[in-house]
Amino acid sequence: MSTNKVQNAHISACLPELHRSLIDLVGIMNEPERDAAMLEAAGLSLERALFPLIVLIERLGPIGVVELAGRVGRDYTTVSRQVARLEELGLVSRRASAADKRVREAVITPQGKLATDAVDAARERMALALFSDWSRGDFDELVRLMRMLADGMRLAPLEPHQRGV
Repeated sequence: MSTNKVQNAHISACLPELHRSLIDLVGIMNEPERDAAMLEAAGLSLERALFPLIVLIERLGPIGVVELAGRVGRDYTTVSRQVARLEELGLVSRRASAADKRVREAVITPQGKLATDAVDAARERMALALFSDWSRGDFDELVRLMRMLADGMRLAPLEPHQRGV
């Protein structure tokens, strides 16, 4: 039997557990209580629905509303309304894209950057507690493997019948 067939058999055998782990992680990361706890730890009083948007705008901005909506899995009109709310709060601004003047991009403001810095500090405190009993090697391996998985999933072409993992 070829090495490739053995590897494929191993992947097939382990895939259900990997899938369950990913479902668990996504479910945990999407718990409204987690966002509320993060906002409280950061000392922010922000509507929970706006939380992932401000973080993504800070990390990826300037970013168009269509791309932002795709990243958070929400409707364009909903995200557009939510970005307008972030703009009202002074956390983001919107401007015409340098590449295409028809596209409006969201950009973090200095006040928004202060808010995301507070979130980053809260996230670090929570992560330090979560990983306190992990070895350095285990933690480094987790980071390396998560990056490899994220890059692989982003780069792998999806056939129409393969939209899920």
